[in-house]
Amino acid sequence: MTSYLTGLIGAGIGPSLSPQLHEREADRQGVRLLYRVLDLDTLRRSPADVGELVRAARAVGFDGLNITHPCKQLVIEHLDELSPEAGRLGAVNTVVFREGRAIGHNTDVTGFATSFARTLPDVALGRVVQLGAGGAGAAVAHALLTLGADRLTLVDTDPARAARLAEDLTARFGPDRAVAGPPSALQGPASVLADAHGLVNATPIGMAAHPGLPLPAELLHPGLWVAEVVYRPLRTALLDAARELGCRTLDGGGMAVFQAADAFRLFTGLSPDTEAMLGDFATLAGSPEPLQRRS
Repeated sequence: MTSYLTGLIGAGIGPSLSPQLHEREADRQGVRLLYRVLDLDTLRRSPADVGELVRAARAVGFDGLNITHPCKQLVIEHLDELSPEAGRLGAVNTVVFREGRAIGHNTDVTGFATSFARTLPDVALGRVVQLGAGGAGAAVAHALLTLGADRLTLVDTDPARAARLAEDLTARFGPDRAVAGPPSALQGPASVLADAHGLVNATPIGMAAHPGLPLPAELLHPGLWVAEVVYRPLRTALLDAARELGCRTLDGGGMAVFQAADAFRLFTGLSPDTEAMLGDFATLAGSPEPLQRRS
């Protein structure tokens, strides 16, 4: 039986469902796949150690790795090659080992885009505010502009990082498609949220290891649609607050499944059954209703 050894590097990733998603799909495909979680917190390692962990995984025979917060950008200097998409984004969430080389890919873009188009196909995309301009934020921003967002405002606790991402986005998608704003841009009478159509949280705030809201709940309004990249927990404080106002919402489950499916394809060369993987996720996450059908 063909076998694969894969894993995930990140911080606070104990609750990740990636091992079960990949291993269950491998069982359906008739191959053996072992997926190991390499949690920086558990290993008492710094994010700066990601290169050492990647080298060790390659040395012991891993076929590939997923990379998550806070290593999606830090890992790049330790790789031999980047796919065109990962190169444009400056962020990697999947590393494949082939013929002694470590090749970085990014499946977050297609993961978010597929999930969004499936769940919120008819929402307005004129003005969108995104919280977070890190590795996940770069992928989500590219996906939103590819989906047709007219103007994307990026807000990050590091304004310089948001400005760099906005510059990269305008170079690719055209002038005025993306702008950066400080956290203060969310508040006051001139808040960028006041006339926004949508809000995306691409920060780790809301994760089990980083609970809470990424912004004050009073800044939300019923005219917004609200999307999350966080999926553990599936119901975040932000989504709860948005649903109380009647906002249409998108949880992070779909992105988690579709990016995992694309990573599985890269690791194994096999075509995953995404509908079955959605069902797996709903079961594993304890979702009371079919994934990707909330509004």
